[in-house]
Amino acid sequence: MSETADRDANRALRDRLSDVYGQYEQVRTHLDELPRRLASMQVSAASPDGLVQATVGSRGQLIDLRIDHEGYRRVDADDLARAIVATVRSATERTAGEVETLLDGYLPPDSGTLRFLRDNDFASLTGRADSIMRSDGDRGDG
Repeated sequence: MSETADRDANRALRDRLSDVYGQYEQVRTHLDELPRRLASMQVSAASPDGLVQATVGSRGQLIDLRIDHEGYRRVDADDLARAIVATVRSATERTAGEVETLLDGYLPPDSGTLRFLRDNDFASLTGRADSIMRSDGDRGDG
């Protein structure tokens, strides 16, 4: 009787391991795609009046800037500059959201990287390491 139980337990364990390995392979395949997806990401935003359109990459770098050929002649240079800055900022903020959404499928929800993308606080990236260092210090290891 115990041999049958052992075989059943081993079969269940092998099945579970096979499932976990399959999930790992799927995540690994997607992780291989991640750099390509980030490199090709482009997000655009337009000013409310349609005068300015800005496109930025995954790191918020300006890739393209278009200004309406007729409209810019009717706008003060300082107003045009403010419209450009606001439109680029809008595209950059949207990009951060797109990157967060993309990474959300790869990282644990409480990861420092995702927290940093949400709150733009550098401490989010170092928080886990800091807490580990404090824990080690409390034990006298550090």
